[in-house]
Amino acid sequence: MSHPTQKQINKDNLLSQGVVLLTRQGYHGTGLKEILDAVQIPKGSFYNYFGSKENFAAEVTQHYIAPFIRQLSEHLQNPDCDALTAIKRYFDELIAELEQTDFKGGCLLGNLMGEIGDTSEVVRASLQQAVNQYRDLLQVGLSQAQQEGTVRTDKTAEEMADLLVNTWQGVLLRMKIDKSSVPLKQCCENLLDDYFRN
Repeated sequence: MSHPTQKQINKDNLLSQGVVLLTRQGYHGTGLKEILDAVQIPKGSFYNYFGSKENFAAEVTQHYIAPFIRQLSEHLQNPDCDALTAIKRYFDELIAELEQTDFKGGCLLGNLMGEIGDTSEVVRASLQQAVNQYRDLLQVGLSQAQQEGTVRTDKTAEEMADLLVNTWQGVLLRMKIDKSSVPLKQCCENLLDDYFRN
């Protein structure tokens, strides 16, 4: 296994710091100097890594979604539970993590969609890719649940995955103003324990 180069380590550090700052402060509220100072990289070298702040935000989006995809995949690959239970456990974990952070930040995808999703084509395309990747994995899980007989079959797995992603994004915004996990729990209960059930 090859060791990452210093350039790759620096890039990963910039992306990780970007996730933190863009989630907390937004795209327009985060300056490049702040990101670079946090990881101790000289200002001039930023453009060697990303070319522009928009490209940076696009790559931060992919860096952000990757662990969620891994986490959901691990649940779906667990041989000890059925697909619907795996999806429910995954969302239970997300809710617990959001409760621990006192509901600060919400979802970087939703934040960027609202802030620059319709003004930056580069970021919009990256957000769309991230959302579709997430939706597609949920669709795989829901399709498996249909085969296992736990989820209704009069709706397609794709329709239900879209509904789950769209509703989840909405309740994440509601969570931020309510400072409560109640909307998140209602979303999961209404869809996963009721509407989707066979």
